[in-house]
Amino acid sequence: MAGPAPSVAAARNAVRAATADLAPGDLVLVACSGGADSLALAAATAFVTRRSGVRAGAVIVDHGLQPGSGGVAADAARTCRGLGLDPVEVRRVVVGSDGGLEAAARAARYAALEDVARDRGAAGVLLGHTLDDQAETVLLGLARGSGARSLAGMRAVRGLWRRPFLGLRRSDTEAVCTANGLAYWQDPTNGAAGTPLRSQVRARALPALEGVLGPGVAEALARTADQLRDDADLLDGLADDLLERARREVDVAGTGGDQDGRGIVLGVEVLAGAPPALRRRALRSAAAAAGAPAGALGHTHVAALDALVTRWRGQGPLHLPGDLRAWRACGRLFLRPAPVVSGHTHQHHQE
Repeated sequence: MAGPAPSVAAARNAVRAATADLAPGDLVLVACSGGADSLALAAATAFVTRRSGVRAGAVIVDHGLQPGSGGVAADAARTCRGLGLDPVEVRRVVVGSDGGLEAAARAARYAALEDVARDRGAAGVLLGHTLDDQAETVLLGLARGSGARSLAGMRAVRGLWRRPFLGLRRSDTEAVCTANGLAYWQDPTNGAAGTPLRSQVRARALPALEGVLGPGVAEALARTADQLRDDADLLDGLADDLLERARREVDVAGTGGDQDGRGIVLGVEVLAGAPPALRRRALRSAAAAAGAPAGALGHTHVAALDALVTRWRGQGPLHLPGDLRAWRACGRLFLRPAPVVSGHTHQHHQE
């Protein structure tokens, strides 16, 4: 008897490896949009978990950003139930504006997935990101000048999130859907002017690069992410140590601290004495921890923060993504959400 198509076998093997540590009875949820990547993931997960004893469900997040999004979500839920996934839950979210529409939609989506996983007691959430998505992430990081962490791309496993398909191409997931008779949704606006930047990179930029440089650009970008990830992990650990020492400087001094518990306060002297590459990485991490969407933090934001530490001329406060403010006072660097004050402007006391 002939075995499954190569693409189907590859998808199943990827899910099998990504869920090998789960025990029978554990619940894993598939994040499903109705597109080829997530439907292929749902089909492979349903097949693998029937044999492993792991329970598998699905979450469909309806962002409400396009006409008919509710119908797309309902169709995806119906397909997931037909595959045997249970529970299957649709969550409608309200997308804000912090960091731009794309970043806000991502934040709303991940928050919804995390809520359902917590409510259901799930051991993990499977995401359908492919090698193509990894390549797009690296290319966007290059374009934004976001540094080595962005170039390191997405991790296969990070906490609750698992990405089994990072070694598969989008053409593989489409082939899986075809082999399983699954009709997948395709965004009719994909790549059009005014659509999210990632969609335009997918539809226009990467094909243009392959047209000039030849095939294999996506694979090369994904390899770049793999090679940089260990380096980025090491530097992140050193940056975390630097931030901890900068926090301790504030604690030991006993002045200028974060009295109301909002935001982050760091000692400037410790930061100023660190190597520039490490200091800037620490500042990016601190801004993200204080509330700035990591995907919206660009080189100019980090450079401006670095200038508060190393080239202080009385500038500030800085306005950062996520409505975050940063300023320097009394040998301290403050990163806090924008103050909500009616009737007058909040003043920062500068050095």
